[in-house]
Formats: sequence, C-alpha cells, structure tokens
Amino acid sequence: MSFGDVATKTGGGGAQQGDGGLGPLSDRLSLGVAARLSRYLQVLTQARKMGKETISSQELSEYTHVNSTQIRRDLSGFGKFGKRGVGYNVDSLVSQIRKILRTSGQHNIALFGAGHLGRAIASSDIFADHGFNVVAIFDADASKVGEAVGQTTVRPMDDVKGVIADEDIVVAVLAVPTAAAQELADRLVAAGIKIIFNYSEALLQVPPDVTVHTSSPAVDLLYALYFYLT
Repeated sequence: MSFGDVATKTGGGGAQQGDGGLGPLSDRLSLGVAARLSRYLQVLTQARKMGKETISSQELSEYTHVNSTQIRRDLSGFGKFGKRGVGYNVDSLVSQIRKILRTSGQHNIALFGAGHLGRAIASSDIFADHGFNVVAIFDADASKVGEAVGQTTVRPMDDVKGVIADEDIVVAVLAVPTAAAQELADRLVAAGIKIIFNYSEALLQVPPDVTVHTSSPAVDLLYALYFYLT
C-alpha cells in the first residue's frame, strides 16, 4: 500500500488548522485527522475486498503505522464504531469514514497520459474502490488517440475543456513527463479543475483554490525505510 503521498496546497498563504480535537461532522477536519482517516479507509477497503469482516485498532495500526490509541481517539470523536474484544465492523466503518470524509458519492476524474503508467492506473481498481470513475483519458500523442484503455477511449487534448465541463470533472490525474506537467496544470486550472493528483516530479504552481497532491515512489520508500531503521 502507498501511504507516502505528499499533499501540498500551493499559491496560498492562509493558516492551516492544527491537529487538535475533532469537532462536529459539519466542521472542517484538520489536515492530520483527514490524512489519517484516509489511511484507515484505504486499509479497510482492501480488507473488505479480502473478505475480512472485522478489524482491530491494533491491526489498523500495523498497516498504517498510526498508534492504536490515536486510531481509537480519531474514530471515537465521531461515535461508537467498535466493540471491545471484537474490533470494528469493516463494512460499517468504511461507510462511516466515507461519510466523514464526504466521499460517499461517485466522482468523475480525468486521466492525462496514456503511456505505461497511465494505462496501469486506468486498469486498476485503485480509484474505483473509493468512488472515483475515470471517465476520460487524454494524451498529446496523436498516435494514441482513439486507442481503447479499459472502458475508455483516449481523447485528443483539444477536447479537454469541453469534456471537463460536460462530465462535471473537478479532479485530474497527471501521468505525464515532468517537463510537460506545469503547462498541463495551467491548462487544467483554466478549464475548471480544482484537484490535481500529480505522478510527475514537477513542483506544480497553482492558484490558492486548487489543491495538488504529488505521489512519489521515492517518498514511499523513504517512509518505509524510516520504520525499518527505527
């Protein structure tokens, strides 16, 4: 599992919430709580796919490297989900955390780059498992336009603005070369994209109202290495 994603929001100078107590569901979660709940959800989703019905806070701790006491504290802030000696019901906790993170519905995303990485992403359940549907794939290489990738056909870049509007897309996944990432990000922001999931090494500059999440295998490895060395 990949827990080393780097989350950044560039271009803004506003204060960030701390990692204090949890308020009502209507309150905005602190960055720390939201990040940990997302980790729990990733593990729980995979556990459900494996047929696991219950899971303990200690098991969640082993997979997420979050202290089991912290896990119980995070979850108890939203209600009583588990039973002492039994653990948490996986199905129920998946539903509850998705509600807390406000991701219970389905969300359309666009994938940019139909190379090896892009095709692997499009063929994976990694997004579908969490309610994200890859409804469009784009590539600047004219020779790839029209090719079938999973259930989707590669589109030309000229279609970007129209498709984003027609499909109500606010999330874009970038599986493009680093040199092309910033120009593409600028174009996507202009088209209305508000969240960019970046697989390139580029440090993207975007307006304050656009969020960039950069995923790096090197960061994942450093994260894992830390726990091996300590």
